[in-house]
Amino acid sequence: MSDTSEPGAPAGQPATLSSLNGVRFLTVAEVAAVMRVSKMSVYRLIHAGDLEAVRFGRTFRVPEAAVHAYLKDAFYDAG
Repeated sequence: MSDTSEPGAPAGQPATLSSLNGVRFLTVAEVAAVMRVSKMSVYRLIHAGDLEAVRFGRTFRVPEAAVHAYLKDAFYDAG
């Protein structure tokens, strides 16, 4: 049996869980408000694979870092 925990993580805790420690998740409505777009636009970004999201039952949660990364990559310098 191999140990999949990260160094410094509690014994038996998978690496993926310890790496999520401190991650803030936003709802689709919160992402839409931050980006000043409709919720449907956020759903389109998620379904197109342009915006990372996690599905919880019938709802999506978007890591706050994914929103920042998307906006950074989508920035267009008009000047």
